[in-house]
Amino acid sequence: MKLDISLIHNSTMTRAIETADIIAKHFPDLPRKSCDFLREGAPIPPEPPAGHWRPEASQFFQDGARIEAAFCKYFHRASPEQMNDSVELLVCHANVIRYFVCRALQLPPEAWLRFSLNHGSITWVCVRPSGRVSVRMLGNSGFMPYDKVSVT
Repeated sequence: MKLDISLIHNSTMTRAIETADIIAKHFPDLPRKSCDFLREGAPIPPEPPAGHWRPEASQFFQDGARIEAAFCKYFHRASPEQMNDSVELLVCHANVIRYFVCRALQLPPEAWLRFSLNHGSITWVCVRPSGRVSVRMLGNSGFMPYDKVSVT
């Protein structure tokens, strides 16, 4: 499969920078941008509530606004003038990705904690010119040796 990737966006947190560095070795001419909006956080109180993870309400308030701003920045229809597909990589974190997937599919965003993603996995979201959204992959880690797959 050939994808014309135009840009790598990565979170400014260490894990994402390290992952983006590895990816960039395979695409040395690809431009790259760091974005604080993509940092890990608590996007919205999950429903049902998680018994093991309960951030302060203020953390949801701060992180949620930032992560929602990232969603609005990166997930939208192409302009009518755009003639070709655009492919951009977002290298970020599981909470952020799960929230993005729920929002992109117009599912209740509070459901973000109901599924799990392996570290370093690939999620592929497709936004068509009509606005129709599909998830081509969610948390795919089949490219990794089994003994290297991990999850929190």
